[in-house]
Amino acid sequence: MGQPVRDYLLTLCVTAAVTYLLTGPVRKFAIAIGAMPAIRARDVHREPTPRLGGIAMFGGLCAGLIVADHLANLDGVFDLSSEPRALLSGAALIWLIGVLDDKFEIDALIKLGGQMIAAAVMVLQGLTILWLPIPGVGTVALTQWQGTLLTVALVVITINAVNFVDGLDGLAAGMVLIASAAFFLYTYRLWYGHTIEAAAPATLFTVILMGMCLGFLPHNMHPARIFMGDSGSMLIGLVLAAGAISVTGQVDPDTMKIFEGSERQATHAMLPVFIPLLLPLTIIAIPAADLVLAIVRRTWNGQSPFAADRGHLHHRLLEIGHSHSRSVLIMYFWSALIAFGAVGYSVHSASMWIVLVIVGLSALGLILLLMPRFTPRAPLWAQRIVPPRYRRRRRVEEPAAASAEGPEDQQEPLDAQMGREGSETPPRAPVAAGVSGVNGATAIGPRSRFSDRRETDSTRR
Repeated sequence: MGQPVRDYLLTLCVTAAVTYLLTGPVRKFAIAIGAMPAIRARDVHREPTPRLGGIAMFGGLCAGLIVADHLANLDGVFDLSSEPRALLSGAALIWLIGVLDDKFEIDALIKLGGQMIAAAVMVLQGLTILWLPIPGVGTVALTQWQGTLLTVALVVITINAVNFVDGLDGLAAGMVLIASAAFFLYTYRLWYGHTIEAAAPATLFTVILMGMCLGFLPHNMHPARIFMGDSGSMLIGLVLAAGAISVTGQVDPDTMKIFEGSERQATHAMLPVFIPLLLPLTIIAIPAADLVLAIVRRTWNGQSPFAADRGHLHHRLLEIGHSHSRSVLIMYFWSALIAFGAVGYSVHSASMWIVLVIVGLSALGLILLLMPRFTPRAPLWAQRIVPPRYRRRRRVEEPAAASAEGPEDQQEPLDAQMGREGSETPPRAPVAAGVSGVNGATAIGPRSRFSDRRETDSTRR
């Protein structure tokens, strides 16, 4: 049991190291070729940032596959299965499409067609869904067309879900890292716990995916020095979908009936992870929810489902008052809760304490989400030990304000005069540093500042 773990750790470290070392040169290359788009109205970063981080992530993917092919405990995956080759073929195609989009802004429908072609390439090489475990029925075999359509749909949904959530520094890479870590625990248990060799490719895919995200995160955390772009978000989405397809449609629940008692009981035991992975709602529940809400919102407003806007979940976290870093951490929390909760429930579905822990952590997550809505203040005796944002604001004494000299003295009558003239925009109340809500205002401040700048430029012209 220990030897495979060391091989997986070696593969993880090599993938992460290659990705990390390649990201620096890739950043310089992206700046040299001008892959630094101007800041758009929906962006939350303040200055142009290079893309093409997916180039380094694809290099890590190739390095991880090469190392695994030369390890004694992992080379059997390449000898007994064509899935690693199918993954590499589909990943190369989707990565090339993403690189072109990062540089030249490809149309959304063309990208969608490329995603379908990449999924079809994997299907042609054997990475497809062969059957489905249905509760109360057992294993249901799929026809070739049914398996192909379901596989293509899963790949497209997963790629776009990860692409939609890539809106804050380190958000997509961190969420996929958490999801792949939970996924690895599940697939490793199937392979070495139940000796199901069909779960070996998915276990390898998740380890490599963890290394890709882990190596890229130091360069992508706030403030990000480089973005992964579509070349990276679509790539990690495809790798995540490949692992889900491999373990969902390739592992036969009938192989577990010697451990669970019967095929139907085995299906029920594996259901908490099998069925959600197909849609997928467990491993990438947060990106999938964001994807569905975005499509409904844009369609309801008469827009194209592929039209970009500022209505994503991470944008809403910023608008209610969370800072950039806190919004990312909250999304991490919910991803870990859903992913590890589903894996834990699949292992011990009869344990009530797992459900209670999930409910308790969910309540904690709701409290964290609503924190900016409240401005608690500590009592006077605790003013020195609490963070500044929870301290009471001190009132400025009138004599001190009256004795002040400078431009402020001339500004006050001007503001009062503007108020008397019926200005539509009332004067804003000053916000003290450290007060709850300042972080969120700072995070979304550049948007209003850029709009004001555009209005000023238009008046000058």
